[in-house]
Order: sequence, then C-alpha cells, then structure tokens
Amino acid sequence: MTALEQNPVTTGVRRPRATAYWAVSDCWNIARRVLTHYQRQPVAIVWQLGFPILSLLLYGYVFGSAMKVPGGGDYREFLMPGMFAMTMAMGFMNTAVAVVTDASKGVVDRFRSMPMAPSAFAAGRGTADLVVAAAELAILAATALLIGWRADGGVPAALGGFGLLLLLRFSLIWVGVWLGMLVPTPEAAGGLYAVAFPVTMISSTFVSPSLMPDWLGFLAAWNPISSTATAVRELFGNPVAGGGTWVEEHALLMAVVWPLVLTLVFLPLAVRRFQRLSR
Repeated sequence: MTALEQNPVTTGVRRPRATAYWAVSDCWNIARRVLTHYQRQPVAIVWQLGFPILSLLLYGYVFGSAMKVPGGGDYREFLMPGMFAMTMAMGFMNTAVAVVTDASKGVVDRFRSMPMAPSAFAAGRGTADLVVAAAELAILAATALLIGWRADGGVPAALGGFGLLLLLRFSLIWVGVWLGMLVPTPEAAGGLYAVAFPVTMISSTFVSPSLMPDWLGFLAAWNPISSTATAVRELFGNPVAGGGTWVEEHALLMAVVWPLVLTLVFLPLAVRRFQRLSR
C-alpha cells in the first residue's frame, strides 16, 4: 500500500492505532509550522512580553510604594506571581489573532482540504502556543530574578507553581482558537483586547480583591486568573492576598479546576468550529 492508502483519514478504514498515529503526526506538522515562524522571527516573543515587563516596572517601582498587601509583605514579591498569571492569560489573544490571520489568508481552508485529522489544527496550534508560553514564562521569570524577586517555597513548589501557570495558558489557548475562528478579520480580533484587558485587571493580579468594593471584589475573587495567581503565590512563598472567601482559601484546588473546566468546554468547541468552517 501507499502512504495515502494507509492513512485512515483518507481511506475511511477504522484502525485505532493508525488513526492515533496520523492524528499525532498531523498535530506535530501544524505545531512545527507555528514554531518555525517564531524561530525565524524570535523578536515576536519579546514583543509579546513588552506589556507585562512594562507593567511590572510601572506598578512595581512607580506605584509600588503606595500599594499595600493585606497581612504585610513586599509589594513587588506580591506583584510578580500576578504578572506571571496575567501574561499567561493575555496570551490567548495572540492565539486568536494568529488563527484569524491564517483564516483570512486562506491557510485554514487549505488545511481543511487536506487529508488531516479534524483535531490537528486546534491541537497543533495549542501545542505550539504552549511551547511559546513556556519560553515567555522563562524570560519573564529571568527578568523577575534580575530585579530581586525570589521563589522562597522551595524547588518542587516553584516547579508546581510554573506548572499551574502553564495549565492556565493551556486552557485559554482553546478560547483563543475558538475566538479566532469566530471573528471575521484580524482587526476584529485585535478589538477583543478591549474585553480581555478588564478581565485580567479585575483579578488579584495587582491588588487583593478584599481592597475592592464588595461586588467588584466578589468578581475578582472568582476570576480564574485570581485562583492561579493566589495559588502560585502560596507555592512561591510570596505574600498572599487572602480575603477569607471560600474560593481564595481553596486557591490551589481552583487553580486546577478552572483550567480543566475551560478546556472541557472550549477544546471541543474549537474542533467543532474548525469542522464547520465554510459549510
């Protein structure tokens, strides 16, 4: 048999092992395409990190002396895990813009015309974005270490904290893929930042929800970004914005539950949307 005849995606022959092989192979080909783009233009990663690094310097050094941490502690130590979480959360907008750009140029239609696994486009994009997110997180952590931030909770706890940050990014990637296939143009996708920015700000990234008005503090405490930020602060041994609510007291649990829920909802939606394009 030829390779094409052996591919169950094209022949319709149901061979579970072969189907899994081609699905992984197609996923890797999509991921490799995205990673090759970043390899040729590494400045794109630095550009994406410009806003969080600027925010860190602005809030940490310009406004830091006026900021208070409930229970005491250095504000910059409090701020850094929040910036990690915000950077991971905002990354889904880069995914959305990249997906709608591919769609507007006909790249997505070309993929749909090929004998590839239906899940390959979303999974490949997600795999590549997670690798890029790990690189972004490493650069941001190195910047934090240079300005004096430290993770005092021990190496295993620090690795767990970085794992939770990547888990948050992993779950939001599917939101970005889904949105990227919904909006019509890259310009419209860029407009989604107006929605994403308040979502990241109404959280415990910069201040404790207990310092906000009651109704706003409630929304901030139940924001998935807040759960990850609080859990990471605990693991890093940094000051924690404890407000006494259930969700804040169980931040480690919710930092796992929220990403799992988001993934279970938006990953199938992204795959289904890809299958329904141009029908």
